Amino acid sequence: MTLTSAGSSRIIRIAAALLLNANGQTLLVRKRGTTAFMQPGGKIEAHELPVHALARELEEELDLQIDPAQATFLGQFSAPAANEPGFVVQAEIFQLTIDAQVTPAAEIEEVIWIDPATDPAIELAPLTRDVILPFYRASLTTIA
Repeated sequence: MTLTSAGSSRIIRIAAALLLNANGQTLLVRKRGTTAFMQPGGKIEAHELPVHALARELEEELDLQIDPAQATFLGQFSAPAANEPGFVVQAEIFQLTIDAQVTPAAEIEEVIWIDPATDPAIELAPLTRDVILPFYRASLTTIA
């Protein structure tokens, strides 16, 4: 885990995916022992590029193998950590479209596909609820 100090906040550096399927739905995951759904991904190790950390995490957590070259970098976003009080997640976000099945593995207890254009009736992590989904919705209205 890479933790750095930024003022009074402690930062967790992660790589996460806006994974889309052919129907335009996005995949969210819930870790075992938690209640909030979030983008799949995880912590970036000291020696890793963010896209390689994402590929490793997706394989560990969802048995999903991706080609890092197919991941489109969307930007770096921050929000309060969902499961670590007092921490902020600093996320490198990548967009990918997949047609593979995903299976919860490692610490992932549940996976769901949601329509990213609507507010699902589930608890969402702050990064997903306040940053990633609004960012993606804005990109949809820009394209349309």
